[in-house]
Amino acid sequence: MASKCPVDHSASQDSCPVDNNSKSTSTWTRLFSSSNSPNLPQNLSNERELSSIPKASDGNWVYPSEAQFFAAMARKNHNPQAADMKAIVPIHNAVNERAWLEVMKWEAGRGGEVCGGVKLVNFKGKPNDKSPRARWKMFLGYAAPFDRHDWVVDRCGLQMRYIIDFYTGRTDPVTNKVSFYLDARPALDNWEAVKMRVQHFWGKWIGSSTTQS
Repeated sequence: MASKCPVDHSASQDSCPVDNNSKSTSTWTRLFSSSNSPNLPQNLSNERELSSIPKASDGNWVYPSEAQFFAAMARKNHNPQAADMKAIVPIHNAVNERAWLEVMKWEAGRGGEVCGGVKLVNFKGKPNDKSPRARWKMFLGYAAPFDRHDWVVDRCGLQMRYIIDFYTGRTDPVTNKVSFYLDARPALDNWEAVKMRVQHFWGKWIGSSTTQS
């Protein structure tokens, strides 16, 4: 059973497509905290943003408001700062939109449009479980991802699980903003995923060879 989003949506059918358990939530706070910026307002909005990510049931996933995000982090004793919500919530939403975009790149041309488009069924955060690719990169000396999500999507009745590793990039020396990199790919749970990975690798190799020639 997937652990919950940091916001309690028990009174609603909506929940955000993010699974921030105790470790990943504190990591996001540490990476994207803006509490050192005194000009940010302290009041928290109750407005929630509708995502572009379709749910398997009906409608789209809805992101938590600033007030909900703050309350959820406070309940988990993360000592949130109100000013941080002005930065963390938009980044939280943008990262998930980016994750969905990366998934849709893999799903392009796979036939999902025939039945109304690919939809997100469920999600689970696994910050403590390093994927085989992440472990291999770490063995080669690269930094470990700061978070991992597994997203299950539905493509006309076929469920595909995607692994998404989240990495921090270089900090902009001017704005001091932290960039991030997402490594999304289908998990090798079935032959469809194997075929997708092979075709993706082959396509990149052909493209590289063509460029070099």
